[in-house]
Amino acid sequence: LSKVELRVSCKHLLDRDTLNKSDPCVLLLMQSQGQWMEVDRSEVIKSNLNPVFAKIFTVDYYFEEVQKLRFEVYDSHGQAGVGTHDDDFLGGMECTVGQIVAQKRVTKPLFLKYGKFAGKSTITIISEEISGNNGYVELAFRAKKLDDKDLFSKSDPFLEIYRIDDDRSEQLVYRTEVVKNNLSPIWEPFKVSLNSLCSCEEKRKLRCVVWDYDSRGKHDFIGEFFTTFEEMQKAMGENKVQWDCMNPKYKIKKRNYKNSGVVVLLDLKIHRVYSFLDYIMGGCQIHFTVAIDFTASNGDPRNSCSLHYINPYQPNEYLKALVAVGEICQDYDSDKKFSALGFGARIPPKYEVSHDFAINFNPDNDECEGIQGVVESYQSCLPKIQLYGPTNVAPIISKVARVAADEERTKEAS
Repeated sequence: LSKVELRVSCKHLLDRDTLNKSDPCVLLLMQSQGQWMEVDRSEVIKSNLNPVFAKIFTVDYYFEEVQKLRFEVYDSHGQAGVGTHDDDFLGGMECTVGQIVAQKRVTKPLFLKYGKFAGKSTITIISEEISGNNGYVELAFRAKKLDDKDLFSKSDPFLEIYRIDDDRSEQLVYRTEVVKNNLSPIWEPFKVSLNSLCSCEEKRKLRCVVWDYDSRGKHDFIGEFFTTFEEMQKAMGENKVQWDCMNPKYKIKKRNYKNSGVVVLLDLKIHRVYSFLDYIMGGCQIHFTVAIDFTASNGDPRNSCSLHYINPYQPNEYLKALVAVGEICQDYDSDKKFSALGFGARIPPKYEVSHDFAINFNPDNDECEGIQGVVESYQSCLPKIQLYGPTNVAPIISKVARVAADEERTKEAS
């Protein structure tokens, strides 16, 4: 699940107050089962027709759903609450979460009731993903001149890293292997997710502890140090970072105590894992293509059992699927032109079987204007063709793959 943060500002709001300017507040509503429900509201900004709200709205983002949002701006009257009178309404705007994340920044006019413009008022929404597990880090540690805890041999050191959470509790992030009989061990490099290492917060405190391994589980404490992921990042490339490994008891007891050894971070590599939302917010577009199965196994369109049944009163199964998927994908396609193809039918003028035809019957341009254009082309194409077979999807997949390969050569696709 991705979470998206929305920041809101307005310009040129209507002035509803006689003596001073409006005191705006924004309500965020979300559509759920056809009903608008209030999700959250901003603070009230006093006497300002161009407010920038400090409140950050957080919404869960589901790519596979059309998530309808409505922003309503009101002139607040303190104790009387928000939006109690019609004349407090400064305007509203509707859009989808998909539109906001695809554009990153959306500015739209505000409307009053009955579709009337609220003067020159506009609202701007800026989105930012809260990246949860946005990658992992590879770390390589060694130590030098650790204290010897054993009588007849050298210490068997291992290293533990703990993340310190907001409630001061410690979460074990990683434990290295034990290097036997060695006061200057080199531990194997390891990978941890940034989420687990520091909750993706570079300044979060980390506690690192070096122990001398004991087979009975009574490991001897050698020393510890504190750091942050921010500090660790200085070890990228040729650089190394090192810490004194300290034993607080020795520090108090021994007058000339310097450390119980030194721990060195030899190398750090960050591997980012990009989420779907990272691609969309990075400017990635979806080139949406529809391919419709016109094979005879779907049943005669004149028969009500057919998936292609031409029903004057309600959409058939193909139209339902087309609109459900298309309405999601259209938010991520800037030109809103969709290629619409068909396969498995005999088509005019010669009624030969085709597994790759434009349903608008324009061989030079198979694109339709928006999902509605695809729906209209489908409805006008159906009576003109004869459902046939076999079910051969390969030609259309090859065609779309060729289009994608051509895009790569334009050097515009990244």
